[in-house]
Amino acid sequence: MSNPNLVYDLLLDTIHDSSSHIESLLMGLVWTQCQNNEGGIGLTMTVPTSKRTIDWSGTIRHRKTVDIAQWIRSWDIHKAMVGQASINSVLNQQQLPNLDLQPLPHHPIAANLAVFDYFLPHLKGQKVTIVGRYPKLEKYEDILDLTVIERYPSTDKDVMDSACEFILPQSDWVFLTATSLTNKTFPRLAALAKSAHTVLMGPSVPWLPNLVEFDIDFLAGVIVEDNHALYQTIAEGGGVRIFDQAVRYHILDLRTLEMTDLKQQIADTVTQRDSLKVEMEQWYQQGLYRFPKLNELELLDQRLSELDSRYKRLWDVRHLSHHKVDLYSKSH
Repeated sequence: MSNPNLVYDLLLDTIHDSSSHIESLLMGLVWTQCQNNEGGIGLTMTVPTSKRTIDWSGTIRHRKTVDIAQWIRSWDIHKAMVGQASINSVLNQQQLPNLDLQPLPHHPIAANLAVFDYFLPHLKGQKVTIVGRYPKLEKYEDILDLTVIERYPSTDKDVMDSACEFILPQSDWVFLTATSLTNKTFPRLAALAKSAHTVLMGPSVPWLPNLVEFDIDFLAGVIVEDNHALYQTIAEGGGVRIFDQAVRYHILDLRTLEMTDLKQQIADTVTQRDSLKVEMEQWYQQGLYRFPKLNELELLDQRLSELDSRYKRLWDVRHLSHHKVDLYSKSH
C-alpha cells in the first residue's frame, strides 16, 4: 500500500455509520480507555510525553464517537490516542460477534509473553524481529534468532528504530505493536514486513479483518472480561496488571479468513462464467452473429485468473515457501 492514509481511511470508513457517543474517557499512565454509550470499550497505549496539560480536557463526554475518531489522523499524540481508543470502542463491538477468535491462556510470568509463547514452536530457526522491548523478552534471547527494535534502546541487545529499513525486509517473523497505528509508523513498518509473517499485537489492536490488506497475517489483541476491573486498574496507573483479571489475549488468523473468502469468490465466478458459456454455446448453435456478452465473459476469465493467482500466493505462503512456515502442518 503506497498511500499511508489508506489504513486510517479503512478504520474510519468501517465505523462511519455509528450513532454512538462517548460515555467516558480515561487517560491512565499506561492505557487510555474509551467507552461509548452502547457499551463498547476501546483501548490504546498512553504514549509518554512531556506535555503537562491538555486544552480539550472536560469536553469529550457526549460527543459523537465518529467525530472524535477523526483524531486518529492528528499529529498531536494525545488526540491520536483518543481517536484510536474511540475507533476501537465501536469497531471491536461491531466485529467481535462475527470473528472466530482463539483465546490464549494467562501467562504466569508476563501477560504479553502469551502471544510469543503461542507462536514459539514456529519461531525456532527463523529470523524474528519484535518492534518494541516488551518485559521479560530476555526469556527468548538464548533460544531464538531474535532482534528487538526500540526507539529508545534499553539494553545493549536492542537496535534503534532506524534499523527497521534494513532488518524488517530480511525477517521471517515480525511482531508489530498496534501503537504503530497511533504514532503513524504502521504504514511504513507493515510495508517493510510484507514478506514476513506479521503479527499486529497489543491491547490497542482493532479487531478488523481487513487489515490483511496491509500484509498483516495475525491479530493478537484483547477482549475485555471485566469492565470494572479494567477501569480501576487503568485509573490506578496499571500496566500489564490489566491482564490479571480484566482482559485476555486472543488470536485471529487473517490469512485463513482471506483464503476462505477467495475460495467463495472463485466458486461464484466459476458459476457465472459457466452459465455464460452455456448461453454462448446456445447462441452460436442458432448461427447468430457475435455473442453480445463476449466482453463480459472475457472479464470473468480475467477476474478468475486474478483470484486464482491471489489464492495461489496465499497457499504458497502457508505451505510451500521456504521463507514462511505452515502453522497448520499438524492438522494436515
